[in-house]
Amino acid sequence: MYAVIKTGGKQYRVAAGDKIRVETIPADIGAEIKIDQVLAVGADGQFKVGVPLVAGATVSATVMAHGRHDKVRIFKMRRRKHYQKRQGHRQNYTQLFISGIDSELGTVKADMPAPKAAPVEQPAA
Repeated sequence: MYAVIKTGGKQYRVAAGDKIRVETIPADIGAEIKIDQVLAVGADGQFKVGVPLVAGATVSATVMAHGRHDKVRIFKMRRRKHYQKRQGHRQNYTQLFISGIDSELGTVKADMPAPKAAPVEQPAA
């Protein structure tokens, strides 16, 4: 099952268990959030499109991290005028783990993966 959601002015196709980066959401790490702006839902050959939203459909997500994307470099130049301007930009993001999709077509849940533990070194014999 998958859903098309809208958050931060952008649209994302998500399924249970996906990790996505969206525009910054003011929530603490580990917080469970509900996204109710679901534009479409699909499962097993069935497809439901909202007008503009699917009634009763929600997507549950857990905030995994906040961060910043890679730097985008902007370079402007006017030839023969001795004009050069350099600028950079880094956009903030929130990383979400899609833990569930609930709609008329059904409900799907996914467990959040456990954080990877550091490898343990064994003493030499």
